[in-house]
Amino acid sequence: QVQLVESGGGLVQPGGSLRLSCAASGSIFIVYTMGWYRQAPGKQREFIATILRGGTTNYADSVKGRFTISRDNAKNTVYLQMNSLNPEDTAAYYCYVSASVVDTTGLTEYWGQGTQVTVSS
Repeated sequence: QVQLVESGGGLVQPGGSLRLSCAASGSIFIVYTMGWYRQAPGKQREFIATILRGGTTNYADSVKGRFTISRDNAKNTVYLQMNSLNPEDTAAYYCYVSASVVDTTGLTEYWGQGTQVTVSS
């Protein structure tokens, strides 16, 4: 069993910043890919960023230069630093983890419960 606990969402004014965190715990051998997705009301869930265990990152064009993903492998935690936020960034943000876990072959994917980010003046 693997649990993902997200934190850091909230209300912020346009141009402001927020930092999201997501900690994975449970019967984990190794966490490989970690990432963030978001879903706005009435829209499909969209990719934001991923980071591999070795640090290679990938970003959606909509957040390049504004958002930074990072991770702490010792803590199985992924972060998303969000700067220059605008109202279009308003959404529920979900963390994603791909990991090898106890009593399971191959990799298993897990999702956080979501944390709300609202950008409004």
